[in-house]
Amino acid sequence: METGYRPGVDGKLLPHGIVRRFSCYFGDGATNELVLSAELFPAIAANPYFAFHTVTTGCGTPTFTWEGDNGFTQTETVALKVA
Repeated sequence: METGYRPGVDGKLLPHGIVRRFSCYFGDGATNELVLSAELFPAIAANPYFAFHTVTTGCGTPTFTWEGDNGFTQTETVALKVA
């Protein structure tokens, strides 16, 4: 997350780049349900930390997506097996 006011190693200002949205979906292959969505603003911490609780009764795949300025998107998934 960059404000656009901090200089890089070359002395030039680093481009503005803020994460604007975080979302988490949970799917079992047939469906994909929104678990959490957060809209973020420039006043949030430089390295925001999210913690949340949810309950599932079956196996599936949580998908975490961060979206930001300048077309930035990062998506991570992980297989979750419930015993």
